[in-house]
Amino acid sequence: MSNRVFVARIAGLTVLDPLGDRVGRVRDVVMTFGGAEPRAIGLVIEVPGKRRVFLPMTRVTSVDAGAVITTGLVNMRRFEQRTGETLVLTELFDRQVQVHDHGEEFTGLVEDIAIEQNLRRDWVLAKVFVRQVDGISSASKAMSRLTRRRSGATRLVDARNVTGLHVQADAQSAQRLLEEYDDLRVADLAEVIHDLTPKRRAEVAAALDDNKLADVLEELPEDDQIEIIAGLDTERAADVLEAMEPDDAADLLSDLPSDQAEQLLQLMEPDEAAPLRRLLTYDENTAGGLMTTEPVVLGPEATIAEALALVRREELAPALASAVFVSRPPLETPTGRFIGLVHTQKLLREPPHTAVGTIVDKTIEPVGVDAPLGEVTRLLATYNLVSLPVVDDAGRLLGAVTVDDVLDHILPEDWREARHDVRASDAPATDEEVV
Repeated sequence: MSNRVFVARIAGLTVLDPLGDRVGRVRDVVMTFGGAEPRAIGLVIEVPGKRRVFLPMTRVTSVDAGAVITTGLVNMRRFEQRTGETLVLTELFDRQVQVHDHGEEFTGLVEDIAIEQNLRRDWVLAKVFVRQVDGISSASKAMSRLTRRRSGATRLVDARNVTGLHVQADAQSAQRLLEEYDDLRVADLAEVIHDLTPKRRAEVAAALDDNKLADVLEELPEDDQIEIIAGLDTERAADVLEAMEPDDAADLLSDLPSDQAEQLLQLMEPDEAAPLRRLLTYDENTAGGLMTTEPVVLGPEATIAEALALVRREELAPALASAVFVSRPPLETPTGRFIGLVHTQKLLREPPHTAVGTIVDKTIEPVGVDAPLGEVTRLLATYNLVSLPVVDDAGRLLGAVTVDDVLDHILPEDWREARHDVRASDAPATDEEVV
């Protein structure tokens, strides 16, 4: 076993049992600062099902550039950070520290940490890889912003020569943290963010661009959404709401104090705010309250080639890409008279020059804005649909309810927090389970 390992190099490594079977992958290192010297007590590993669990360092038999080998016993309970524990990658990377090395003093950012085994076989903090941040010229900083490469000299120093490592800074970058989690799907990144402290959540939100933050907010519990939006300046909060799906943005606005919600709506572009104002007038457990106002809409004369170009857009949710809604102009909701819908599978079976109006499925009856959740759910289930048109009394298309909107409302309110917990019926008979 290597006597010294760097956290950034083992993050993402596969974890194997003694037989070489995959257990999971390393996501972080858990460290405590309470003893004579900071000590790494375990790894956070991601096991199948995207659940993050704790692996004590005493169960690690080998660490190298290719994999982490364990004894084979892993506690499958979801990892929960305890008081006194620090997550190296999540909390220490990008932390500002003071370095006293060979008679020189400077301010640096933590870019990596090395741990090594001492004579007692404990894994202790040994080295800190830092990047100097003071004394950098304005020209170097400008070049760094243009190239997205960090400026400043780097140095590997003894941990004993670094102070402030265990002290939370007033502000801390989240760039390295997001780089390490770049491979996660949005829903899984949201779970990571949910587990952070409020301060760290705010720093991660500040580091995400508006579109990515909007996607993450849609996957977070209501309390986290409100906390993050409240922590943004109002102009950015309005921009993020514009980037969210209209139904999700309306749900979030409805949870805010009315004066704050109105202030954000005033800051939004009028054509972005108008659909949200309409959605806020509907009861949340009706088709109007469930729907999104941005389904794929085309006129009857549009070709199948045009329709396929729209549904293949990467940013379009799969449920909305399942069908094209055909109506008379105008084609922005509320549209002209709704004609019917065309399933994407049908589009794939017809010549690309064919007009969508000639292959419309008129057997799917739209629902009104006041249709209750139960009726919407039964229609989706009865006809094996993933989306359903919503119209007003004049037959104009107002939006579409998708199956994921319905699931959000029929699942327990805390399903986002509990989705990766081990159910009682699935829990092992003992604290530990052989993976």
